[in-house]
Formats: sequence, structure tokens, C-alpha cells
Amino acid sequence: MKKVLILFILFSLTACKGQVKEETEKEITNEITDSKFKVAKTDAEWRAQLTPTQYDVLRNKGTERPHTGKYNKFFEDGVYVCIACKNPLFKSDTKFDSHCGWPSFDQAIEGSVIYEHDASYGMDRTEVMCANCGGHLGHVFDDGPKETTGDRFCTNSVSIEFIPAKE
Repeated sequence: MKKVLILFILFSLTACKGQVKEETEKEITNEITDSKFKVAKTDAEWRAQLTPTQYDVLRNKGTERPHTGKYNKFFEDGVYVCIACKNPLFKSDTKFDSHCGWPSFDQAIEGSVIYEHDASYGMDRTEVMCANCGGHLGHVFDDGPKETTGDRFCTNSVSIEFIPAKE
């Protein structure tokens, strides 16, 4: 009876160990290949490409401090692209000063962003991500200019790059 019990325990431990190893290998493979985005990179590749602050915002859904971003009070003609993949996101004529401390736009370029419900920190918000690489850009709220869309895309400066209009 003891031998049967010991064999059963050893078999169970071995079976569990194999299953965990298989799931870990599957997760690593999925991280590299199973992405719903055109630009799919490993965590190590993102860390090598982005600054620590950019990585925190784009990959960990962080937020830069208000009134610190270089595009907060910046108004020139051009296009704002995703810092990670250069996907065009916002036209400069949709940017406005919302006085919230982050760059604000009343609309994104069609098809450039995707939306996801965000219930973190006890809030009910809509997260905005780059449709090309999945990078976190910020959130969209319904307190924007009523004379246009009524939307305010509250965007982290570190998640975007400005490309000036050609003259």
C-alpha cells in the first residue's frame, strides 16, 4: 500500500512539472508570435528600443506626470505618430489646450487607435492604444470641445513623436 501511495505521489509531481514546463514554453512562444498587432516584439526588444519612461507608459500602461510632457503646450502644424512604431495617430489641427496637463486631441486619425475598457484604480475609463503596436497612449474622455467631436484624447507626450508638416 505504501509503495502504491509513493508511486502515485511521484507520478503526480512529475505530471505537474511537465504541464507547468509546457505552459511556460507556450507562453514564451505566444509572447513572440501571437499578437493581434502588426508590430509584435518581445519584452526584451521593447526594453531595448524604448527609454525606461517610454517603456513604462507604452508597455506597462503608466502615465507621465501632468504638465511635464514636451507636447503639452506645443502647437505646430504636422502629425503626431506613435513613438514605438511611427503609426500616424493625430493631426495637429485636432490638438487643443484642455488645461489638463497632457496633450489633448479631439479625434484620432481613422483606424489608428483601438479602445479598451479600463477599470483600474477604481475608475471607469476608456484606454486608447496604438492600433499598430498596442502601445498605451492614454485615455479618451467625453469632455472635449462640443463644437467638434466632444472627445478629449488625453495623451502621454512620451508615447508620441511630432513630425512637422512639409512646407
